[in-house]
Amino acid sequence: MIELSRDVCWLAHQFTQRLDTHVRRVAEQVGLTASQVVALRELTGPLTARELASRMSCEPSNATFVIDRLEEQRLVERRPHPTDRRSKQVVLTGDGARLRTVVLDLLGNGSPLITLEPGERESLHALLRKLVG
Repeated sequence: MIELSRDVCWLAHQFTQRLDTHVRRVAEQVGLTASQVVALRELTGPLTARELASRMSCEPSNATFVIDRLEEQRLVERRPHPTDRRSKQVVLTGDGARLRTVVLDLLGNGSPLITLEPGERESLHALLRKLVG
């Protein structure tokens, strides 16, 4: 059992590195950093910086830095939160939404996941969901 767990951890790490490499390649293609690509991928709608940081698996201060750069590039803007006066939401601009579409296409096209058959991808998705709760 210990050897199997160690092997699973090693394989998961190798897969994560391949995904990271793919994200970096996409970032290079569109002239962004990998963190900016991840932020665009995760901006499925208006989010606070804290919510975006959670989706990006980083500290809120790191997400704020990424948001600042995306805002300077006019890809996102901060707007007042509709129900919390103390908070702001990050929202894609028109250019940001268009670039997000390009990023999602590029992420999907060269992903290490394309080596799997559709049923295998669905199985992997189900297993990962089970593992992360």
